[in-house]
Amino acid sequence: MQNPLLAEVDHMVLTSLQAKVTVALVALLCFCNSYDGEFVFDDSEAIVNNKDLRPTTPLSSIWCNDFWGSNLRSNSSHKSYRPLTVLTFRLNHLIAGGLHPVGFHVLNIILHAVISALMIDVFAILIGGLGRDEDGQRLNLAPKTSFLAGLFFAAHPVHTESVAGIVGRADLLCALFFQLSFLTYCKAFNKGDFSVHWVAVSLLLCAAAMLCKEQGITVLGVNAAFDVLLICNVNVYELSQSEILSMGLLTRLGLLGLGGISMLYSRWRIMGTGPPAFTEVDNPASFEESILIRILNYNYYYSLNAWLLLCPWWLCFDWSMGCVPLIKSATDWRMVWLLLLWGFLLGLIGQALCSQDSQRRRTLTLGLVLLVVPFLPACNVFFRVGFVIAERVLYLSSAGYCLLLAYSLGHCCSRWTRYKKLLLALTLALLCVYVARCALRSQQWRSEQSLFTSALSVCPLNAKVHYNVGKNLADRGNTTAAVRYYREAVRLHPTYVHAMNNLGNILKEKNELIEAEQLLSKAVSIQSDFAAAWMNLGIVQNSLQKFEEAEQSYLNAIRFRRKYPDCYYNLGRLYADQNRHVDALNAWRNATVLKPDHSLAWNNMVILLDNLGNLAQAELIGREALRIVPNDHTIMFSLANVLGKLEKYKESESFFLHALQINPNAASCHGNLAVLYHRWGKLELAKKHYELSLKLDPEAAGTKDNYNMLLRKLDQLKRKTA
Repeated sequence: MQNPLLAEVDHMVLTSLQAKVTVALVALLCFCNSYDGEFVFDDSEAIVNNKDLRPTTPLSSIWCNDFWGSNLRSNSSHKSYRPLTVLTFRLNHLIAGGLHPVGFHVLNIILHAVISALMIDVFAILIGGLGRDEDGQRLNLAPKTSFLAGLFFAAHPVHTESVAGIVGRADLLCALFFQLSFLTYCKAFNKGDFSVHWVAVSLLLCAAAMLCKEQGITVLGVNAAFDVLLICNVNVYELSQSEILSMGLLTRLGLLGLGGISMLYSRWRIMGTGPPAFTEVDNPASFEESILIRILNYNYYYSLNAWLLLCPWWLCFDWSMGCVPLIKSATDWRMVWLLLLWGFLLGLIGQALCSQDSQRRRTLTLGLVLLVVPFLPACNVFFRVGFVIAERVLYLSSAGYCLLLAYSLGHCCSRWTRYKKLLLALTLALLCVYVARCALRSQQWRSEQSLFTSALSVCPLNAKVHYNVGKNLADRGNTTAAVRYYREAVRLHPTYVHAMNNLGNILKEKNELIEAEQLLSKAVSIQSDFAAAWMNLGIVQNSLQKFEEAEQSYLNAIRFRRKYPDCYYNLGRLYADQNRHVDALNAWRNATVLKPDHSLAWNNMVILLDNLGNLAQAELIGREALRIVPNDHTIMFSLANVLGKLEKYKESESFFLHALQINPNAASCHGNLAVLYHRWGKLELAKKHYELSLKLDPEAAGTKDNYNMLLRKLDQLKRKTA
């Protein structure tokens, strides 16, 4: 029986353009409240800290580096090669004149709206084929079903990560070029013939999709399935019969295969050092020795992905680190989910293969292709992936789900006409729930605080969730609460070195040095090349006056991270505490070479040379520093002190006043300027700045003494004049 939606073309209320505009508006409605969100989660690494976005970085670097700005040939690279996505980030940065998240978010929302509108054309072709009118214009033979599927796609909550999270731009651009590649491939067919030109253009658009995200290459599988099942009208049972494989089909499949192999080979060569190295916490099932356990857990992951499509209520920014405990045996109760998944899929495949309605067979088969094929790169079958579940990888696969859902609803309406109004009401209710869930979830993605805390109820066993909540609290100054979440992260995952490092840092600031040393020592014993933990351990050991151990910790940090200016700075402080002045100056100089705007290192050099009486060298260093960091008030203050001792009063006064313009509430700056005026003989100005300094810091003993001395001198002068 033919789906009645195909027979009711004339009864579609909306025109094709109106349908697309409606779907686009629904997409905008779902995610518009994320437009003014912050940079959150992975945005920090991919955008905020990515040097490839800066105008000072050569444009050619985006073709040499990965998505996160690291060199692709580095062993530490994630190997995510997405230069076209990074290029759009760079354009956002250029247009906005800096890192302003609004422009990034707005473009993501617009892209999703465009993709949702174009998805109507994709769905219409997959359901109704390439029918054309007398003028050669393509007809939409399934306007209602394609419109409904488009609405489901526009409003599906699983898309929130891809739309509201800026790094989801990769999925959006990949989907856009995926659609264009498919639609262009469809243009290759006209009046029983095909155009190699359009097939070549489709391959180029596939390459563009792959340069946005690796998943883009899967459009070749969808194109091939479409060609076989719809263009050539081949029944799956007949695929073994060689006579039905025409030369035209073989030529097109050969072109698709050759193009795909060429893209994969190019991609492999670009990666340089081979595939990325993931750790057990990223994807624990892939590290299981037993093949059976791996297969069971992979299938369990598939069932969870299917559940996210069916019921996208429990959404989380990260599903690793204990969020999904491993299935260790076939008696685990969660095996039920695997049986349900495969029972449903086999039933659907049976309908796709055995239905008497050829149109239904094709639609169900192509819906399954669109559901499964884009998911293949994330299925762990061909290579290990770096996640357990990632909602963003379902962006394209959800299109297949939406097509199947809309088609099934149409089929139900045609069979159960008595309940048609009820089904329509339920469909409308489902869409309203989707829109509400999208609005709620995109609101949670607006800030890291709301995003991370929302995950606590979904994945309470996920150590990374507790770590990120703790980090966010610490960044906002609530270190007491942060300690609690860091401790929970370490409890859930006892080898979580980053949580140990951050917890050790907070304990160091709270002067709980013994426990801080224990945590940091454990962190470097677990991960010996953890440079940041070695440096922090050195700081703690220095505070405990374990100077030899501290020096060794700093040197270990530099050994594992050669370009580590902050570590050189702290090493210089250690040498200064030990009166190893030359070593201290050399360490601070190394810090400024690696990071020219390292103001603390510059300032410490000036102060140390001042204390050693080497005023001429201190002046040279101070002036050099201010050429690089011209608005640093601490260096101005230190240089002004040096110039005052050199009796260059006018220049000293200028630097003091400039420093006070930047930081007018610096009591020490007012106090030292007062001392300068005192020496210079400008006693009334000295009195004024002594009083300002004491107003800001009444307990400054040295300033009090100098002020009292000045008052006595002024009193003596009054007596003489009297």
